[in-house]
Amino acid sequence: MSVTARRGAMQRLFDRIMLIAAGRNALWVLALVSFTEASFFPIPPDPVLAAIVLARRERWLAAALVCTVASVVGGLFGYAIGAGLYEAIGRPVIAFYHLEEAFNTFQQRFNEWGAWIIVAKGFTPIPFKLVTIASGVVHMDLTTFTVSALLTRGARFLIVAALFWAFGPQARAIIDRHFNTVMIAGILLIVLGFVAVVYI
Repeated sequence: MSVTARRGAMQRLFDRIMLIAAGRNALWVLALVSFTEASFFPIPPDPVLAAIVLARRERWLAAALVCTVASVVGGLFGYAIGAGLYEAIGRPVIAFYHLEEAFNTFQQRFNEWGAWIIVAKGFTPIPFKLVTIASGVVHMDLTTFTVSALLTRGARFLIVAALFWAFGPQARAIIDRHFNTVMIAGILLIVLGFVAVVYI
């Protein structure tokens, strides 16, 4: 497939996402992505959140709140998997994403940092499911886990939404002019998130 054809396919996908982001079901889609990403889905909700704010700037705060609540609820589901269903579900999920070494590292860091590990890693592009499942395995205090997840995910999504609210028109213009570069950068960021869990 030629570069032009690939760009055309990606552009159509982006246009489709923007149509969904402007629609009445956009927040439900965002909630679903945010919930599942916290327990088993590979794609972070930030691109969907950004698309919603780009499509309808007045939704920025509502979108950030929906994203936060759904992520924390999904995190509680991931915690439950780690606490009671690790062998049946948690281990296969970790193995599917090849996060075994990162999982062991998280457990070691938890012994050093405690709940601060959630605050630190909740801001990064690492897979949040790693944090939630591992927190369940080590039986972190549930209240501490919930508050930490709420603070770190809420801060992250509010920052993302606020930035796209403030710079939305400029961001859309950059995306339109440099579409391939932006898409490659987004994919690279996700990949780096998976790589970083081994070293951070």
